[in-house]
Amino acid sequence: MDTTHEISIGQIVKSKAGRDKDRNFIVLEILDEKYVLISDGDLRKIDKAKKKKIKHLMKYKVISSEIKDKIEMNKKISNLLLRRELEKLGQK
Repeated sequence: MDTTHEISIGQIVKSKAGRDKDRNFIVLEILDEKYVLISDGDLRKIDKAKKKKIKHLMKYKVISSEIKDKIEMNKKISNLLLRRELEKLGQK
C-alpha cells in the first residue's frame, strides 16, 4: 500500500504512538512509503530528526510552505524556524 501521496514535506503531523505521543512535528523528509523524518525543533532537533512510521502519525491538512520551499531548495532550516512555524500554524 502506497501512502506517500498522503504526506508531504513541510506538513504538520501529530504523533499517535511512542514516547512522543500527542506531540506535533513537521515532516522534513519522506524516506520511503512507510517512513518519514520528523522534527519539532524542540524535543527533536533537526540534527536528531526522528524516523517515524507514517501510520503512527496523524496528518493535519496544514503544510508550512516556508519549510517546504527551503527543503526543496536545499537551504538550511533552523530549530527556531520549526518551532516558530508550529506555533504560527497553531499546532504547538
